[in-house]
Amino acid sequence: MNFSRQALLGIGMILGGSVMLYAMVQQIGDTNKSQPASAMIDKPNAEPTSAQPLTIDIETEKRILAQKQKERAARVAEQEKRAKQFLTEQEEAEAQALAKARAESQQYMASTTPSTNEDATKNTLATPVSAPANADNSTNSANSAEARKKALAEQQEAKRQAAIKEQAEALVAAQKKREADEAAKKEPPKSSSDYQVKRGDGLIKLARQYNMPVEVLAQANNLSPSTSLHLGQTITIPSRKQVERLEREAANAEQAREASRQKEEALAKKSVDAKREAQKKLSEARKEVKETDAKGSFGVQVALANDQAKANEMAKKFQSAGYQVKTSPTSRGVRVIVGPERGKLAALALKDQINSDPKVNTTSAWVLYWR
Repeated sequence: MNFSRQALLGIGMILGGSVMLYAMVQQIGDTNKSQPASAMIDKPNAEPTSAQPLTIDIETEKRILAQKQKERAARVAEQEKRAKQFLTEQEEAEAQALAKARAESQQYMASTTPSTNEDATKNTLATPVSAPANADNSTNSANSAEARKKALAEQQEAKRQAAIKEQAEALVAAQKKREADEAAKKEPPKSSSDYQVKRGDGLIKLARQYNMPVEVLAQANNLSPSTSLHLGQTITIPSRKQVERLEREAANAEQAREASRQKEEALAKKSVDAKREAQKKLSEARKEVKETDAKGSFGVQVALANDQAKANEMAKKFQSAGYQVKTSPTSRGVRVIVGPERGKLAALALKDQINSDPKVNTTSAWVLYWR
């Protein structure tokens, strides 16, 4: 008996272990089958860890902007077409209402006139003596019918005008709502926010999306308008007040640049005029020296260098500007001298030309006696 119990217990344990082993094998098989699907799902979502530069095609953005402008124009044309169609339908409805009112008035007159005539005939047969009074009653009835017809027409016209006014007000309100919605969409956000760059984003696209100039968006992020964005990069979207401030700063900077450019042009023109005048004076002075045959030579000292190397460097700059240059060592340094010129008048004119020449950029030239 004990042996039978032990045998049954062993058989039960073997069967239980077999079932558990089969379940484990089945679970492992299911796991192996589900792994490729999971891998297939996870694989497309895997993003590269390194930021990839995104290039922006300016021409493509311009074409997209032009296409959107065409679409906007098409929508406006469609709205105008619908408004015209609405007005046409309104006019037709008015015509139909007026025709209906006329038909009802005619029907009312047709139903009223016979009874009036019959009453008048009966009254005439019954009391021949009072015929003039019956005639007056008939006239009064006709006038009353005409008045009712007129009142009915006025009532119909008032209803028609009220319906037209109501529809026009509804149309105007809808149009104002659409314009307000479009204006709200075109305005920048009320508060600044951070935006994480996605695939295909660029400064031009984001500026158009948030309705602000690309220069303002670039300035808010200390970037150049032509800078390419990277996937995952964080961009600050400025608020409406920030956009207005940046636009004012950009306008002021543009005005400052324009003023600086005009000033530089004026200085350049003044420098050119001064150089031309100095050259003219130099030519006249040289001509006067030749005519008077004055003795003595003069030079124009333009620099006093510490050593010969610096003096040679200064000499090259003046030689490249078209001047004849020499160097002369002294106890205080090496002189850099332009010239010589015969006569002091010619040397003074040469000094004025050198001081007004933007190529050499000096104002400290002075005349000295050469020999």
